Amino acid sequence: MYGEPQWAVVGDTYPVGCQFSDKIVYPEFFEANPDYSDERYNTKFGVYSENCGLDQVKMSWGHDEYLYHVMKDYLPKPALYIIRYHSFYAQHREDAYSHLMNEEDYENFEWVKKFNPYDLYSKVPIPPDAKSLRPYYEDLIAKYLPKELRF
Repeated sequence: MYGEPQWAVVGDTYPVGCQFSDKIVYPEFFEANPDYSDERYNTKFGVYSENCGLDQVKMSWGHDEYLYHVMKDYLPKPALYIIRYHSFYAQHREDAYSHLMNEEDYENFEWVKKFNPYDLYSKVPIPPDAKSLRPYYEDLIAKYLPKELRF
């Protein structure tokens, strides 16, 4: 809409610091990304080692990564995986980055897959009544999070 390149806008998330998968939406547009031709980043592993674990991998920036960093000190690991990787479709639908995952990632990715049906394409034509739902969500926030978040 504003002329930004595909790799610089919100959407699917993906690892940075290694080769872009052709399983990411519109992979042809990554050719405009400076990392595409940088020898440090354009190999299968890039700056990472095999099965290093996703906790060692830098992900593209978006709402997933932002909320993960806000919540990482408060929520259990399965919830953090859902938050951080729910838009990482190249992995949870296409298995494109399994070479970076370790055993813990595979275990927790099961939660991401379970969450997925409630995410994209699950929107309803009539938005829910936010005012009536607010007390429910405020109770959840009060139950699981402190009054002030550190980030």
